[in-house]
Amino acid sequence: MTIFISHRGNLLGKDLNLENNPTQVETVIKKGYDCEIDLHKVGKKLYLGHDKPQYEISINWLLEHSNRLWIHTKNFDALNLLNSNHKELNYFWHQEDDFTLTSNNFIWTFPEKQTFHNSIIVKLEYEAGYLKNNIFYGICSDYIESYRNEI
Repeated sequence: MTIFISHRGNLLGKDLNLENNPTQVETVIKKGYDCEIDLHKVGKKLYLGHDKPQYEISINWLLEHSNRLWIHTKNFDALNLLNSNHKELNYFWHQEDDFTLTSNNFIWTFPEKQTFHNSIIVKLEYEAGYLKNNIFYGICSDYIESYRNEI
């Protein structure tokens, strides 16, 4: 079984107006996809957003969708909060590492690096036939609907 993960809520290409928007994330989840999101903690508040905090959310929102979220913590406070109080969530931290281990022991794999049976491939662009040449558990992409249609 392959896990298909929408990168920040994108389905058929990058859309900066929809990325990390909680409504878009919920739409993606309703379509049957998992979703990678970017989480910031500022003071006592949580936000989604890639380069900066944009959309305020609650811990309850994260918990409600926990079985479909791959949470990229974007600052130490977000990482520390989840690691200290919410180990049931699936989260990770990375910047430019080739690999990072998620809290659920998946190997989040930077583009074009070696993959393993429990790897999540990050492949932001679409390349037809790419999945046939790799060993992996799931794929995270801005073009996740195109990849899903290949399987």
